[in-house]
Amino acid sequence: MNTTADLARIHLNPHSREVQRDLRDATQMHKTLMRLVPDDLGATPRQDTGLLFRLDESPDASTLLVQATAPLDPSRLPTGYGHTEIKDLAPLFAALREGLAVRYRITVNPVKRERLPLEQKHQRGKIVPLAGPEADQWWTRRATEAGLHLNAMLPTPQRPVQPRGTDAPPMRHSLIRYDGTATVTDPKALAIALLTGIGRGKSYGAGLLSLAPATGR
Repeated sequence: MNTTADLARIHLNPHSREVQRDLRDATQMHKTLMRLVPDDLGATPRQDTGLLFRLDESPDASTLLVQATAPLDPSRLPTGYGHTEIKDLAPLFAALREGLAVRYRITVNPVKRERLPLEQKHQRGKIVPLAGPEADQWWTRRATEAGLHLNAMLPTPQRPVQPRGTDAPPMRHSLIRYDGTATVTDPKALAIALLTGIGRGKSYGAGLLSLAPATGR
């Protein structure tokens, strides 16, 4: 498995019509960001390029983080979309080791599949969004599987996402951002989680895990 990726940090231009449109429409934002990677990649281009993104909003600015294992070309974004900086994540992957203390941020879509009565066991239960302690438990479990022992977490509910368009899934994505500190327990599992994302809703801004040294403050 390729253990590196590029990360684009896009400081969005709030006056751009395309930015305003994409902030209202998660399906369109996904289409815009897929312009960053090469064309003609087959039937599953997001998965094949490992493209993940997260919208980080503050009172003063909105920033998009976009990660992919394919080269990112910001010149293909709409004119005036924002200022873009690109970073090679190879040093991050090289630094991963057991016992490393890190700070993390991730926006996730915590869900579970509804259990059905025995007489309906041949059917699949619907996907149910989680909130509160159930969502915290979901993130703790997924972080453990991804090679992180959580030391602290701060959940912040985000704006829900409703995909639009005829090809979009009907499910509304309930998003939660988690910030905190953790200790690396399994560098190989963590590298895979960083590259492939965690949980559902990756086309709509969920799953991108960001790490920084815990001593970086």
